[in-house]
Amino acid sequence: MTAAYYELLDAADPLGERFAATDLTRGTWSSKIQHGAPVSALLVRALEHTDARPDTRLSRVVIDLLGPVPVEGPLWVRSRIERGGRQIELVGAELLAPGPDEAPRPVARATGWRLQTQDTPAVEHASAPPLRPVDEARATDMFRSWDRNYVHSVDWRWLTTPLAPGDGESWIMPVVDLVTGESMTPLQRLFAVADDANGVGTKLDTTTWTFLNTDLVVHLHRIPEGDWIGIRAQTNYGPDGIGTALGTLFDQRGAVAAIQQSVLVRRREPK
Repeated sequence: MTAAYYELLDAADPLGERFAATDLTRGTWSSKIQHGAPVSALLVRALEHTDARPDTRLSRVVIDLLGPVPVEGPLWVRSRIERGGRQIELVGAELLAPGPDEAPRPVARATGWRLQTQDTPAVEHASAPPLRPVDEARATDMFRSWDRNYVHSVDWRWLTTPLAPGDGESWIMPVVDLVTGESMTPLQRLFAVADDANGVGTKLDTTTWTFLNTDLVVHLHRIPEGDWIGIRAQTNYGPDGIGTALGTLFDQRGAVAAIQQSVLVRRREPK
C-alpha cells in the first residue's frame, strides 16, 4: 500500500504524537471534517501502543467523537494507563486539534479495557450466524459520487440491497495504510471500517437525511483474521431525531465483535 490516512510528523512532540491527515480521511457529510473510521483506528493504534503487553489484548473499546475533527492542520494523539492491573487494565487515548482560538483541544477520545489472555479454545463460541462469503457480495462504485475522501480508501461490497428491510450486510476492506509506512494491525483494520455500521444498517436516503454517529462501542470476543471485515447491522430511529445502530462484526471465519452507535438524525435543508 502506498496511500494512507495519516502521516506521522513528530513522534516526540510534547503534546503527543503529531500527525497530518490526508484527503482519504474526509467524511461524506462534509469534506472539511474527518470520517469517524480513520479517527477510531488512529485512537486504537494509541491504545495498542500504550505500555503494550504481549499477554493482553483489548476487549472493549469506546470511541467518543467530541466534535468535528478537522482535516486541515496538525493533530496530536496522546495516551495513558487509566487503571493498571495484572489481569485487567483500562487504557485511554485522546486526539487533539486546534480550536477556534488555535489552542489544541480534545476532539475525540477512546478508552479500552485490556484483559490478560489465556488459552480457551475448548469453549470458543459465537452465536451470530456467519455472513455469506465475500465472493457472493456485490462491488459498489459509490466513490464516483464524491471527490477524494474516505470511501475511496475502502473496497465496499454489499450482500444485501441498501435501504432494504431487515439487517444490512456488507464486507469492507481498507485498501490504504493507517499511518504512512506502517502495516495495520488486525484491530486497526477492524476499526478502520467499524464506524460504517450505521450506514450499513440505515434505512434513510442520504439525499433527504443525515445520520451522524457520536460514538462507537465495540466488544471484541476474538481478534479478526484476514483483510476483510464484515458488518451486519440494523439502525433504529426514534420519533425525536435520535437513533441507535446495533450490529455484529465478522471476519471470514465468523463473528468477532458486537457494535453499538448513537445516531443524530436530521432532515437535510432544502437547497
